[in-house]
Amino acid sequence: MDMLDPDRAVDGARRRFLQQAALGLAGIAAAPALAQDSVDLRLPGGNGERPLTGDFPGKTGMILQRNRPPLLETPMEVFDRGLYTPNDRFFVRWHWADIPTNVDVQRFHITVGGHVARPVAIPLDRLLRLPRIEYAAINQCSGNSRGLFQPRVPGAQWGHGAMGNARWVGVPLRHVLDLAGVRPGAAAVRFGGLDQPLGQNAPDFEKTLSIDHARDGEVMIAFLMNDEQLPLLNGFPCRLIVPGWY
Repeated sequence: MDMLDPDRAVDGARRRFLQQAALGLAGIAAAPALAQDSVDLRLPGGNGERPLTGDFPGKTGMILQRNRPPLLETPMEVFDRGLYTPNDRFFVRWHWADIPTNVDVQRFHITVGGHVARPVAIPLDRLLRLPRIEYAAINQCSGNSRGLFQPRVPGAQWGHGAMGNARWVGVPLRHVLDLAGVRPGAAAVRFGGLDQPLGQNAPDFEKTLSIDHARDGEVMIAFLMNDEQLPLLNGFPCRLIVPGWY
């Protein structure tokens, strides 16, 4: 894939992204007030009543599973309204409670280190200049529908709405790895997000992909979701997309 030509149109779009991204990202530190409406997930183990809330930034009409970290489920009727799940109804799943309440896009960067020739820190502006790909892919929590298990198992008691389908635009991960120069013998790539544990002795939440999978050209660092910036609660300013992988 050829590098994008950074002409005036592309530069203008990039500037708009960076300018808009810096605005309106605070306000989720406090737990939101619960909405009065509710939904019954009809869990076989009982206790399936959940409030509906629109008090999280960028989200409307979501089933509240947990306040901290935010676990927001998409109501099933949303999936009947079109092929793609709207960003404001897209489910939210964080693992650790210390999540970002704002992101400074001018200082944000992706770091690549370890078994590489040249560790790099890639700012968002540089990421947006790399070759792009686009595809549709479903994003789903591996615990989706857990609330329907019998006997009940520990964890968030999701109904069927911990999933969503979106059109993603971003940069193939392999191009970012190439900037760092992966050394021969590298076996896997380990990824970490912006959420952090509250306890001092708790581990970071990290996941890995084999180096061949990470470099297959389909794994994407996405920065657009349904032609819009990612919501803060869905990984703004960018997130990893790995089709077919939980």
